[in-house]
Amino acid sequence: MKPYGDWTDDGKVQMSFTLPMPEGERARQAAIALAAKMGFERILVAHMVPMGPDFTYFVVYGSTTHSVDPDSLVVAEREFPILTPKEVDLKIRSTLKRPLVVVGACTGTDAHTVGLDAILSMKGFAGDKGLEYYQEMQVHNLGSQVDPEHIVEVVAEEGADAVLISQVVTQRDAHIHHLQEVRDALASAGLRERVVLIGGGPRFSPEQADELGYDRIFSRGTKPSDVASFLAWVIGSNEAA
Repeated sequence: MKPYGDWTDDGKVQMSFTLPMPEGERARQAAIALAAKMGFERILVAHMVPMGPDFTYFVVYGSTTHSVDPDSLVVAEREFPILTPKEVDLKIRSTLKRPLVVVGACTGTDAHTVGLDAILSMKGFAGDKGLEYYQEMQVHNLGSQVDPEHIVEVVAEEGADAVLISQVVTQRDAHIHHLQEVRDALASAGLRERVVLIGGGPRFSPEQADELGYDRIFSRGTKPSDVASFLAWVIGSNEAA
């Protein structure tokens, strides 16, 4: 199948990008040439605006020549069930015989805590209660711009079972670097294998967990119940092993 615009399989796509050149006809032609190399036809520069004297921002329409067969794709299915808060609490109580200790933070230069608070705080979001709501979870929300070393200190002091790292800032792959810094800091302190390490943010995908050395990566649309259910499932699996 192809993208849908005005009619089935017309391949219409809208995309935006910035080129490091001043606004003008040469810049417009450069944008068209670039889109053509990307496999687009019937290209239209719908919007072109300067971003300072040396950069130009474009919105381009075109019809892609490429298609995709969704039936040929291998999609990872969620391996754990979504549980109710009562079921999560019961699973933790029967497995650990004590509350599950969770440490959460935004690290590095990231000052955005909306996603972190949505998962951890009592109110949660969209009617889905955060981890503070669960009776068998002890949550430590460290907030934003937390140094990896401080996360390690709290994990050691509180005997944490799980660490949640949220990242929104993505310039120059900052979200990836910051997650790696926390992983490395935990490993250096000998704590990595002791905790369930979870990362999350709108620019991540679950497939990145292995390359980042995390037990789970959650992406856009994740609810607190998803994280709580995963924690209950993985804690239970680890104890059984």
